[in-house]
This record gives sequence, structure tokens and C-alpha cells, in this order.
Amino acid sequence: MHYGTLSLPARLLLLSWDGEKGRFTGGPDLHLVVRAGALAELAQRGVIVDTDGTVTPVTGARTGDTVLDGLAELIEESRPRKWRRWMTYRSGGTLDAVRDQLTAHGYLRLERRRVLGLFPVRHWELERAGYAEALQADAGTVLRGPRSVTEVSESEAALVMCAATGKVRPFVTGKDRRRYKDRIAELTDRGGGASLDVTQQMRALRKALASAIAAAETARSSSGGDGGPGDGG
Repeated sequence: MHYGTLSLPARLLLLSWDGEKGRFTGGPDLHLVVRAGALAELAQRGVIVDTDGTVTPVTGARTGDTVLDGLAELIEESRPRKWRRWMTYRSGGTLDAVRDQLTAHGYLRLERRRVLGLFPVRHWELERAGYAEALQADAGTVLRGPRSVTEVSESEAALVMCAATGKVRPFVTGKDRRRYKDRIAELTDRGGGASLDVTQQMRALRKALASAIAAAETARSSSGGDGGPGDGG
């Protein structure tokens, strides 16, 4: 499998690989970014739509991707929620599903360790660094140029929009977000392609992700902790 065949949330996880440190970084809110990527792809594929700001499933619509379809089923079976709530509701589950999917396809290797020799934890190593490096290089040209936004696919545009808005390290820095602010806005609209409805969904999704990230940062600042994947209703 080439990285281009992977779902948006899977590619967002690969963007968080830090080759110099030899580990995944991405920041403490990676679960929110991965969930945003899943929502973006469901919107682009017409599996979910926006009804007055509420995420509405198209009953029975599926993609064939286990991660995306898992979220589609959750949305279909749950009470209505707005974009902001779907950004956080059980978002850790989407991140876990992506890791399991990438492990099954040989992109990651799962290692089980014990902290202090007592507490079991799961740790993932990247098996295909070349794929992650190629993805990061391609996404870098989408964010920083020289590629024209009109030459970028809807999927690539949504990928970079989510990564930039979600502050995925090491792919994007604060300087990048300030310097390419206008381009990120253009990529947001490009993520909707020729559909005004999907374009509006991409804008709503970006706003919701930015709000969720800001809320998580505020919570960590107040508590002095690192926080973790949100599962609140």
C-alpha cells in the first residue's frame, strides 16, 4: 500500500512522525486532529452532511475503510451533535483504531512495555519511515508551496488544513501557521472542491478543531497537566 491509499486520519498520524527523534510527536491533541481528519473525509465522501450546524449521517452510507466506517456508525447510532462535540466525543477511539489499522497494514509495529516494571503500556514504532518521509515532503509543498492551491486535491487540502489547525508537530510550527495563514484558509475551501455545501462543512470543521485545541490547551494550562484523549459526551 502506498500512503496515498490511506485514509485522511491515517495520514495525519504519519505526519506526526519525527524522524530526528525517532518517535511520534504530534502534540498532546493528536487525537483531536485524527478525529477531525476522519470527519473531513466522511464529509468529502458524502457520508455525513451539515444540518444547521449539526453533523447528520446519511443513513447506511459507508466507505469501506474500517476507521471511517466505525465513526460513521457511531454518528448514526448516537444523538445529534455539532461539529465541536464530534471533535471530542470518544475521539481517543478513532486514534486507537487508526493505530490498529496501520499496524495491520505493516506501517507500525506494536510493542508492549511496562512502566516501572508494573504498569502495561502500548508503544508503536514506525516500520516504513520512507512512506512517512514522502508524505511529509508532499504535504510540505501543499502548505508552503510552490504548488498552487488549484493543483492540490481535496484530500491533500483537508490533510494540511487539519494538520496546520491542529498544530501537528513536527510537520507544522507556529511560524508556519502565521506565515501561511491565508494559504491555510484557501486550502480549507479547496477541501470542499466544487461543492459549496462541503466547503462550508470544511470551514465549520476547521473552526471546531481550532476551538477544541484551544479548549484543551486552556485546560492543561489551568491544571498543569498534559491532558489526554477526550471521551466526554
